[in-house]
Amino acid sequence: MALASTTFSTKSGLSLWCPISPSLARRLPARFSPIGSRIASRGIVTASFANENREFVIIGGGNAAGYAARTFVENGMADGRLCIVTKEAYAPYERPALTKAYLFPPEKKPARLPGFHTCVGGGGERQTPDWYKEKGIEMIYEDPVTGADFEKQTLTTNTGKQLKYGSLIIATGCTASRFPDKIGGNLPGVHYIREVADADSLISSLGKAKKVVIVGGGYIGMEVAAAAVAWNLDTTIVFPEDQLLQRLFTPSLAQRYEELYRQNGVKFVKGASINNLEAGSDGRVTAVKLADGSTIEADTVVIGIGAKPAIGPFETLAMNKSIGGIQVDGLFRTSTPGIFAIGDVAAFPLKIYDRMTRVEHVDHARRSAQHCVKSLLTAHTDTYDYLPYFYSRVFEYEGSSRKVWWQFFGDNVGETVEVGNFDPKIATFWIDSGRLKGVLVESGSPEEFQLLPKLARNQPIVDKAKLASASSVEEALEIAQAALQS
Repeated sequence: MALASTTFSTKSGLSLWCPISPSLARRLPARFSPIGSRIASRGIVTASFANENREFVIIGGGNAAGYAARTFVENGMADGRLCIVTKEAYAPYERPALTKAYLFPPEKKPARLPGFHTCVGGGGERQTPDWYKEKGIEMIYEDPVTGADFEKQTLTTNTGKQLKYGSLIIATGCTASRFPDKIGGNLPGVHYIREVADADSLISSLGKAKKVVIVGGGYIGMEVAAAAVAWNLDTTIVFPEDQLLQRLFTPSLAQRYEELYRQNGVKFVKGASINNLEAGSDGRVTAVKLADGSTIEADTVVIGIGAKPAIGPFETLAMNKSIGGIQVDGLFRTSTPGIFAIGDVAAFPLKIYDRMTRVEHVDHARRSAQHCVKSLLTAHTDTYDYLPYFYSRVFEYEGSSRKVWWQFFGDNVGETVEVGNFDPKIATFWIDSGRLKGVLVESGSPEEFQLLPKLARNQPIVDKAKLASASSVEEALEIAQAALQS
């Protein structure tokens, strides 16, 4: 099954208008005059607005916002021009840490801010709150945008602030899918993870917990379970599928990881549906009741069943009803002039596979932010050409008997070839019509991991039988690399 199974024509029919601010126009050659530019009609802002920086406004304070801010700075267009509005109390940070090292117990050196502010995950500078001040970027914290008037180019925040923008970038990400209240979705002791405050609440529960149940067998479930056993807690993962991470792992690969988790003390209840969460006399969660009537005791429950695009007050923009999210073109322009969407919330054309997709991953958040801002600030019109990439790192705390780090690039379609014994390496290759479409490697070397995107992007013709006969992951990768050169 493909990672993004919905196929769609990449002809989106979106506006070719590209917003150019007055100050930017002064920096561009006289011959550069984008069709539809509204510079002349904007005039001077005379109304009273809460934000001083009005030329560019980013809504959202996650990964995408942080990398977008860096790109504005690199282009000399942040100081006095850029405003970021976030519902969180923190400057943008590398969100993946929240389900990994942030959840480690105190004695195992957990990650904490300011250690993982953007852009450290991408090899860049740590952008603390002081960094934004020094760069002249206006930050509005803990005040999410709740309303938008696109005609007047104004926004309204939760506290009633009125904000003005010239160009708007929506980087609101996703919200966690939740259980309904009527089945116990908001009981004390039930947790969802999207933000620092969510992770802090979970850590508080883990410090007192004895039995943890994690609902969901995807990335969140696997990462939280790996962290929970570090607290020496009775840990169970419950999910409706018959294997872990079904949208990516083959059954054989899933079996390898499941066995590793069992060796670390994690229990599995597969093929199970949740009926409701039960509460004790104090109102806190005490058990997970399954559809078959059985129960699993729990004093802490973590729900990791996916996420939904955080559309918020932007539902009047053109949406992609098939895959969710705000529809954009290859430059992340929406159909409304002057408005862009990046990161998890954007439904964009996946050029390499000729289909529309929406990607919930930090790598896409970083790259889409950089591409969008460069397109906005320059005459650059190259279409975003993203190569799907997923990874996970678990059991990386002190005292762990085995650290896990796998990377996947490409498309998981076609037949598969598995090489290696998982001690510690294993590789899975996806081959469709003779071409290598995707590859996953566990415990690869830096050089091997660097090879994977080259293979996935070039899609060389490979000899499936020869690949299957390889005696090691190293030999299999050499065969695939040789196919690149043939």
